[in-house]
Amino acid sequence: MDLSIDNNVKTLAGTLAIDLGSTTTVVAFQGENQLNVELLELPSICRAPGEVPSLIWKSSVAGEPSFLFGQEVKNLALDDNKEKALISDFKRWIGAPKNLVPENFVLPPEEAGELLIKEIWKRIPPELEVKKLVLSAPVESYKKYREWLHSVCSDLNVKEIALVDEPTAAAFGAGLPGGSKLLVVDIGGSTIDMSMVLLEGGEGEAEPIAQLIRFGGEDLEGKSKQIIRGAKVLGKAGLRLGGRDFDRWILDYLHPDSPQSELLLNTAETLKCRLSDIKINKNQKLTEEISIESQEEPIKFGLRRIELEDLLKEKGLFKSISKLLEQTLARGRANGCEIEDLTGVVIVGGGSQIPSIKNCLVEKVGKDKLLVPPPIEAVAIGALKLTPGVMVRDVLNRGVSLRYWDLKTNQHNWHPLFFSGQPWPTIKPLEIIISANTKSQLEVELIIADNEMNQIQEIIYENGIPVIKDNQTTQLTNILPWEIDPIMVKLDQPGEIGSDCLKVQFSINESCQLYLEAFDLRSKNKVIQKTIGSLR
Repeated sequence: MDLSIDNNVKTLAGTLAIDLGSTTTVVAFQGENQLNVELLELPSICRAPGEVPSLIWKSSVAGEPSFLFGQEVKNLALDDNKEKALISDFKRWIGAPKNLVPENFVLPPEEAGELLIKEIWKRIPPELEVKKLVLSAPVESYKKYREWLHSVCSDLNVKEIALVDEPTAAAFGAGLPGGSKLLVVDIGGSTIDMSMVLLEGGEGEAEPIAQLIRFGGEDLEGKSKQIIRGAKVLGKAGLRLGGRDFDRWILDYLHPDSPQSELLLNTAETLKCRLSDIKINKNQKLTEEISIESQEEPIKFGLRRIELEDLLKEKGLFKSISKLLEQTLARGRANGCEIEDLTGVVIVGGGSQIPSIKNCLVEKVGKDKLLVPPPIEAVAIGALKLTPGVMVRDVLNRGVSLRYWDLKTNQHNWHPLFFSGQPWPTIKPLEIIISANTKSQLEVELIIADNEMNQIQEIIYENGIPVIKDNQTTQLTNILPWEIDPIMVKLDQPGEIGSDCLKVQFSINESCQLYLEAFDLRSKNKVIQKTIGSLR
């Protein structure tokens, strides 16, 4: 696949942003030294400028696979799953354990996402020169999601690639000045993400040192004349639940015996969007209908907004939002930010247009603080604002631990290095002194693991319908050893049992990678320095 762009016709250089979504993928471009952001019209696959339906249709021509993308699928009325040729709602499963991914995918979710991103790249107008590419990632995501993005972009013909969290990008998309403290609520097609964000800078405060976002361990190159602003995430939480799940609930409520096909889900989505219009009386019944070849009569959908609100309440949505908010505020409080300190509450994502969701948040934070930027493109616009050169101090979603030998219990245990909520990059390294545990020990083995708190809530699927389940073991942790070889640190001098022999320093760099330096305490020599791996 040729992923280059014709260099002979480029006239405008700049940054491209791709916000991969569960139902809609947004594509935006900003020229160098330009303030305006352009939502790109990509021939055939856009339904509106900058909006590509996250749909792929797979067929076979002469035995070779052939694909249609985005609006091409819509235009040919192919968005029905009857032949299992439609690939949709794949974002939420990218990087997820294989046992959780539904079996009805024609392609693995990672492969589907890669196909869509590279098809978008191929269709970028030839007069645009993409110097930087910025991609967004959900904050409540498996670490492998980011590893997947890096792999996808490895053969794209672009020198600079950046990655930003969707909530942080949404905060910048709201356009507030430096020094603002925001609560960002992103209700997308497959996830609900909440993040309390501080935009650094502001009147009387020095702006952060210009430091470009890094991806895959490499610094982005380039300069920006725009004002540099930074973002520090004070607290965040998320749940793998979103607007597509609301559609599943609606379809199951109205037609419990019908299959969860894409065509029927799209009809439920259309009805949901119409019911989200605040001009509609909540007792007014709205209807949609869809014809299916296998049935003589059209399938009718009819619902009142008050019924939709009762359905969302019955399924536990508002309870989940309240729990996510409590978790986010608690983490923000630990970092010195109370709800009264917030400049505003930014709501983005398609689900943000549902009035009852807005009302739920207003009850918690107050109407005066509510900000609603353009819900679909806010993340892509914010991502572009982040790329000129800022340092983003984020917080870890999960902790990380080091395995050690406990002489008292005569067995291996895990010592936490950094906990969930730890800001990164770290200001100073974490120092640990290690003793020998064998006679004349010549090297020390270091094994790293994720130290993940169990979710307050989880989403399970019963007969294809998402169900919110409370997790009663939130105080326990899951130890997930990294899939890398043990790190062997050689000592300058043999160590004796119980004697201190090694000083180890751990830090987290600007790429959210765990970095190690170690010194032999006897010789004072540095015996290793190494980037171990990504914490994201």
